Amino acid sequence: MTVDTTGTVRLRPLSIQADDDPDGVIVGRPELGEFVSLPALYGEAIRLLGDGLPIGVVQRRIEDEHDVELDVVQLVEALVDLGFVARLNGADLPDPAGQAPPAHLPWLAERHVRWLFGLPMRVLWAVVVGAALVALFGRPDLVPVYQDFFWSDYVGLTTLVNTAMFSVVISLHELMHLAAARSLGTPARIGFGTRLHNLVVQTDVTAIWSVPRRSRYRVYLAGTACDLFLFAILMLVLAHANPPEGAAAFLRTLALVIMLSVPIQLHVYMRTDFYFVLADLLRCRNLFGDGLDYARYLLRRVVTVVKRARPPADPSAELSARERRAVRIYAVLLVPSAAIALGMFAVYTLPIIVTALFRALVAVWESLNGGPVLLGVDGGLFLLVEGGIQTLFLVTFVKSHPHWFRR
Repeated sequence: MTVDTTGTVRLRPLSIQADDDPDGVIVGRPELGEFVSLPALYGEAIRLLGDGLPIGVVQRRIEDEHDVELDVVQLVEALVDLGFVARLNGADLPDPAGQAPPAHLPWLAERHVRWLFGLPMRVLWAVVVGAALVALFGRPDLVPVYQDFFWSDYVGLTTLVNTAMFSVVISLHELMHLAAARSLGTPARIGFGTRLHNLVVQTDVTAIWSVPRRSRYRVYLAGTACDLFLFAILMLVLAHANPPEGAAAFLRTLALVIMLSVPIQLHVYMRTDFYFVLADLLRCRNLFGDGLDYARYLLRRVVTVVKRARPPADPSAELSARERRAVRIYAVLLVPSAAIALGMFAVYTLPIIVTALFRALVAVWESLNGGPVLLGVDGGLFLLVEGGIQTLFLVTFVKSHPHWFRR
C-alpha cells in the first residue's frame, strides 16, 4: 500500500518512553516485544500521527515548529513494517501480535506481585541479609566449601539431586524476574538460551522498555535479590536452628548451589543480569551488540592494514559521543574476558565433562556385562543428568543460531 503525504494512519496502542533522555525516545508495543530507539522529533511526529493528523500536516508542523526537514512518509513506512499501524488510508492492516509467543503466567496480574517489591519487603530483605552477614562474621565456618557438594559417595546420585536443587533455585530466580516485570504491568516469558558455552534459563523481559529506566533495575536485580535472600535464610537456619546432620548437609549443599550461581550474574561480558544493569547505567541501547560490532571492526582494521586495503567504516561512529565512548571501552574488555572464559572451558571444564561421561559409559557397560550394579546405576544417573544437559545445550544453541547452520 502506497504511503504519501496525503495519507492518514491509525496507530495501535504504543508505548512512548522518553527514558530520561531529552534527545531520544523508545517507541514500541509491549505485547509484541518490538521496540525502536528514535530521535525525540520522531517521537513527537508519532504523537501527532496518533492524534489523527494526516501525514503531510504532521510533516509541515514539525518543519514549521522546529525548522528541520523530517521525512514522515519514511517514518510511517517503518512503523507499518514494525506492525505499529492498525489502519492506513482507511484500510485495516494485519496485526503481527497474533503470531507473537504468548506471555507465561498470563493470569499473574500487577496486583498479585506488587507487594513483593514494596517497602516492607525491602526492609525484611535488608534485615534478613544483614543478620546473615552478622552470623557469618561470627561463624566463618558456615561459608560453604566445595566438599559440601559431595554429600554422597555416588557421584551420579549426587549430580542428580544437586541438579534438581539447582533447577529449583534457577526457577525461583527467573520467576522473580517475571514477577518483577509483571509488577510493572509488562509481559514476560521464560525459556532456554545459551551464553558462550553455558546453557541458561532466561526470562525475556523486552517489554520493560516501556517503563522508565529507573524502574527497569527492579527487573534486572530481582533474581539476584531472591538468591541472596534464600542464601541468608539458609545461613541463619544453620547458625541458630541446629538441624540434624543429614538435614544440615542438605542445607549446606543447597547454600553452595546458590552461592555458586550468584557470581555468574557478574560476568558482564555475557548478557547476564548485571550486564543489563551496566548497559542501563551507561545508557546504551545495545551495549553487547555494539561492543561486538566494534571488536569485529578492530579486527577487520588490523587485517586491512596488513593487506594495505581500504579501512572499514567504524560502526560506533553513528552513536552519540557518550554511548560511543562506553561501547569502545566495553569492547576492549569484552574480547579478552570472553576469550579467558572460553579458554578455561576448553582447558578445564570440557575435559572434565568428557572424562566423566566416558567413565559413566564404561561403568554402565561393565554393569551390563556382570560388573557392579550400583556403579552402573550411578553411571546411568550421571549420563541422564549431564548427557541431558549437554544435549539440551546443543539443541538450544542450534535453535538460537540458525544462520550458523544454513548453507
